[in-house]
Amino acid sequence: MIHYHGTPLTPRAQLLKMGGKCFCVSAAEPRDLDVCLRIGQSVMLDNGAFSVHTRGIPFDLPGFYEWIEPHLAHPHWAVVPDAIDGTVEQQRAMVKTWPFRRSLGLPVWHMGLPVDYLLELCDEWERVCFGSTAQFWQIGTDAWCRRMDEAFNALAKRGPLPWVHGLRMLGQSSGPWPLASADSVNVARNFKDYGKCADCMAHRIDSTNPPTLWTERPIQEALC
Repeated sequence: MIHYHGTPLTPRAQLLKMGGKCFCVSAAEPRDLDVCLRIGQSVMLDNGAFSVHTRGIPFDLPGFYEWIEPHLAHPHWAVVPDAIDGTVEQQRAMVKTWPFRRSLGLPVWHMGLPVDYLLELCDEWERVCFGSTAQFWQIGTDAWCRRMDEAFNALAKRGPLPWVHGLRMLGQSSGPWPLASADSVNVARNFKDYGKCADCMAHRIDSTNPPTLWTERPIQEALC
């Protein structure tokens, strides 16, 4: 699994020690972008939709595309704009605004939406993000785990799994779900509390990977 560590991360000296890691930079907090592009293996450009949603301000769609365009090239990629707590129709409308190559963007399947919409996205895109929203906002609850199992059960029935990125799911790096990549701000927020350097904490997280395959299991038994 590719582990994306969220920013901003202070002090800057701690961020610089993480050279060679992969980073997530949000449009809502872009201050570390230049450094992450210089020292990181890959940079995930988050659209910041949740941050503006919680602040009650409109999402600046043209501004987001203007921000990512100079940096959108492999191995860097961006989260396709999404409508937080929106309907399937609202999500489709946002996805249709994506003006770049699809290999450079990942649309979001919000876990509160139908699994059929997830399958629709996987038919049209090479990679997708899972977002924990609505009744599945809290990662790790029994309901959340059952929903993850339901989604992977549906994907596995169609053949080899697609690339799935777990938004805020870096804590699930040990599985059981075969995520291809995930992100979190765990290191940036907590490394000082554990008395560790940021790079040391990131190294421990990066040393754990989930399984690569998925075996279908009954939903009623699908607990974390």
